[in-house]
Amino acid sequence: MQFFADGYHPGDPTIAPEHPQRWQPGLPAEIDVLIVGTGPAGLVLAAQLARFPGIRTRIVERRTGPLLRGQADGVSCRSVEMLQAFGIAQKLLSEAYWVNETIMWQPDPDDRRRIVRTSRVQDVADGLSEMPHVIMNQARVHDYLLESARAQPARLEPDYGWEFVSLQSPDDDGPVLVTLAHRDDTGEATGRTRTIRARYVIGADGARSRVRTAIGRALSGDAANHAWGVMDVLADSDFPDLRFKTMIQSDGHGSILLIPREGGRLVRVYVDLGTVTDESRERVRAMTAAEITDIANGVLHPYSLDVKQTVWSSVYEVAQRIADGFDDAAGRDRAPRVFIAGDACHTHSAKAGQGMNVSMQDAFNLGWKLAAVLEGRADASLLETYDAERRPIAQELIDFDREWSAMLAQPAQDPDHPERGGVTAAELATYWARQGRYTAGVAARYAPGRLTGKGTHQHLATGFEIGTRFHSAEVVRVGDGRLLQLGHTHEADGRWRLYAFADAGEQALRALLGWLRTDPSSPVVRTRRDGDDIDALIDVRAILQSPLHDVDFAGLPEILRPRTGRLGLVDYEKAFTAAPTGSAATAGIDIYGERGVSREAGALVVVRPDQYVAHVLPLDARGELTGFFEGILLSAS
Repeated sequence: MQFFADGYHPGDPTIAPEHPQRWQPGLPAEIDVLIVGTGPAGLVLAAQLARFPGIRTRIVERRTGPLLRGQADGVSCRSVEMLQAFGIAQKLLSEAYWVNETIMWQPDPDDRRRIVRTSRVQDVADGLSEMPHVIMNQARVHDYLLESARAQPARLEPDYGWEFVSLQSPDDDGPVLVTLAHRDDTGEATGRTRTIRARYVIGADGARSRVRTAIGRALSGDAANHAWGVMDVLADSDFPDLRFKTMIQSDGHGSILLIPREGGRLVRVYVDLGTVTDESRERVRAMTAAEITDIANGVLHPYSLDVKQTVWSSVYEVAQRIADGFDDAAGRDRAPRVFIAGDACHTHSAKAGQGMNVSMQDAFNLGWKLAAVLEGRADASLLETYDAERRPIAQELIDFDREWSAMLAQPAQDPDHPERGGVTAAELATYWARQGRYTAGVAARYAPGRLTGKGTHQHLATGFEIGTRFHSAEVVRVGDGRLLQLGHTHEADGRWRLYAFADAGEQALRALLGWLRTDPSSPVVRTRRDGDDIDALIDVRAILQSPLHDVDFAGLPEILRPRTGRLGLVDYEKAFTAAPTGSAATAGIDIYGERGVSREAGALVVVRPDQYVAHVLPLDARGELTGFFEGILLSAS
């Protein structure tokens, strides 16, 4: 990352200088954005909006302090890619458990009272992402996001001990009136209330969301009437795969999904508790960690689990539900003003490890759009795309979870009695491998629309699929010769990226870069305000085909050598070469080959602030590029 653009400051350079309009204790009466809930969705929003100190953001939480343990733990490859944009991925990777393989165990065909290892599946396919799939306590993910929010100019902190009570959503441009109730340090209601006037409200307040209820939205779907116990434990065991992600099916004792956790010793164990009826529901929900452990030992035979400490445990029933809308726009002739995100929008089982991940992606989708509207960069109608884009993604999650949960709940098939049903080891392994892109978080695709172009020119860069996340690859930075991931230049700062891949002779590239910098119809020029750096809203970068030592930095187009920041210093990090180094050079591998970019014609890859590919265009497609951005960003004038 870059710093010191506005002058040197001592101390941790990743902590931005604070803004005069920074967070202060005590809830103000009027704000721009009120976030309700400090779960993954709420904190991603907070960390993103904290970068915009001119936007008055507050986040309230009914609890009296941050989450300490339990809840979700899987962080998909896509989420790690996203957290890289917040500057916290490396901290996560250094602490987390890395999932390398998923191992399947089923009854021994020679003695079905015992379980045996039946298959191993590589967890993340080669080339799917530069990031791994990792396991990390949700509370620690919260900690990272809180640190990110505190390090931004707004120095944003949650206001703990404030519970959402109600809201009044206007039919015009007036503020949303939100009533909050205060709780003391013990969690008891004090009787104090507070009314906040907010331009926008986001309910990230969980599956029982009061914000969702207040705007008349409801969850609908199915309950599978199947219960699972979950425990985070420190335990001794002779089970040989305790430090691998493992799916275990027994003969008549249920199933286990075993997830190793960070630190080398902590383990999460999901234990199948079977079908729940109205008569058994209360008893199942009251089951203790010791009772869940006893069931787990029945599944593990001939191995055993000796729990030394239970860190956290819970019992839950599988249900797949989705809200009938993610905002308050229904029946109103105006853009949405109140939104819901995360578990307030969709609930499901924990088996595929997607809950926290999809919730964070909800917030990343919404955050940059709120910033663009509140800064006057885009019309309020941009906010209508949140529901349009994220609800289909949530439905895909529900559909996948329903199928996967049903498969896990089936007994292992007895080869001597196939008529009894059940699932074979091969079926389980095949299904998991087939769904690898989904569980890695990289299968989401936005349909063509206002923010996503059509695939007319997709052939120019087949590996940057329009509507999917930008699939990073290595390049060499011209300014200092450093080998790095191109996607890691993308920060969660609300800016669009234009990645211009050079044509064979660079004539088309240089013509494009000159036009982008000077022509009034260029989206860079049209949206640039007085006093803005040239890359304040649209960040232009180029990838050349020439070898590093053949590139003259001083001869690059000026938009690749911009003077930015208060001191007007040159930015050396806009130009890259695809020419590989090291083992990649020997193999002849580079980003053009890896991502199917035309070496003859080049390509312009347009990437949204949330890291999704918005368009692929020819380098000379001036009109198409202008028209695309005119439908999204307002002119600076």
